[in-house]
Amino acid sequence: MPVNIQSLAAGLQFRGEVSGMRQTYYVFEARRYFFVLSFSKSKRASGNFNLVSARAVEHVRRSFAGRQDLTAKHLATRSRKPRLVGSALHALNILYVLVAIGAAVRDERFRDRELHFNLR
Repeated sequence: MPVNIQSLAAGLQFRGEVSGMRQTYYVFEARRYFFVLSFSKSKRASGNFNLVSARAVEHVRRSFAGRQDLTAKHLATRSRKPRLVGSALHALNILYVLVAIGAAVRDERFRDRELHFNLR
């Protein structure tokens, strides 16, 4: 589905920030998408952004509600809709959005290489 840039950026609303392993991610909401932004630590005035569909966020929120100790890898392999959750990186961005909107929290008890989340 092609994305109309003007409608995508219209009415962007800041939803929150989320701490990752090494960076902070800023989440903005548009009508049908969320933007997950991060700034580069090595290059000044540059960074990255990822688009996450609101449908994907809602699917994960409903399907995995109440789950504890959820990782991006687990989410990517367990999702029954691979079109909405295509990879572990996409799943991680969905989890960042869920934290920003208050539907999940990072679980700080784990000290391994993966981030763990608890969905509400």
